[in-house]
Amino acid sequence: MSDHAHEDHTGPIKTPTQLLWTSFFAFVAPIFIIIGLVYYVISANKPAAGAVDVEQATAQRIQRVGTLELRDANRPLQSGEAVYTAQCVACHGAGLAGAPKFGDAGAWAARIATGYDALLNSALKGKGAMGAQGGGAFRDAEIGRAVVHMANAAGGKFAVPQLPAPAAAAPAAAPAPAAVAAAPAAAAPAAAAPASATVAAGAGEALYKQACSVCHVAGVAGAPKFGDKAAWAPRVGAGLDALTATVIKGKGAMPPKGGSTAADADIKAAVQYMLAAAK
Repeated sequence: MSDHAHEDHTGPIKTPTQLLWTSFFAFVAPIFIIIGLVYYVISANKPAAGAVDVEQATAQRIQRVGTLELRDANRPLQSGEAVYTAQCVACHGAGLAGAPKFGDAGAWAARIATGYDALLNSALKGKGAMGAQGGGAFRDAEIGRAVVHMANAAGGKFAVPQLPAPAAAAPAAAPAPAAVAAAPAAAAPAAAAPASATVAAGAGEALYKQACSVCHVAGVAGAPKFGDKAAWAPRVGAGLDALTATVIKGKGAMPPKGGSTAADADIKAAVQYMLAAAK
């Protein structure tokens, strides 16, 4: 009877070895399991080798690397490298949106074969995801210099563009002193007014082409695509002033003022230009 009672109260651990293994699985093993889970969670948040955060990479590409400044036509021509750094590197530096990467001879070979005039025409008028570069802060000759800078870095042999000689303009400027004397003095301001009005009217479009089209033409990094009414609908409802304030401060992958140094009034004109295209 007493032997039966003793057997009923005997536990499963009968030897020191069993006690050791029981202690291991009860205390040590859970610690290793917890460490393994923590390591797994931490590792899961890290990108795989070679992976790139698209929004972060895009933000780095389009961050301000130059300045936007509307200049008069009498200033010296910018170098091709300066224009490339300020205007082209955002896409061509990393081969973004199908742009041939700077220095990639294989990507540029077919384009170089078309000749300088064809390359310049594509740059000025726009092609694919690249917006038109003509009509912005840089003159056509400066855009041409940037084209030559990129093409020659990939094996091209193009000459650096220069401004046309101003000799042909001299005869037109001197024709008739009598006609000048006969014209009223008030005629000079009247002739200058249309040019000023043209610059003011086109400021929004010029700034869009110079700073905004890099992302808005192709809808890069979540930017509403130019002219896409569905994508712009909620933004149209927010109103011009609210959108202008957002652009000035920057939002998401878009840096403040789109990476430019334009005046707030010019930023507003560019926003208004994009809104008008989406209505």
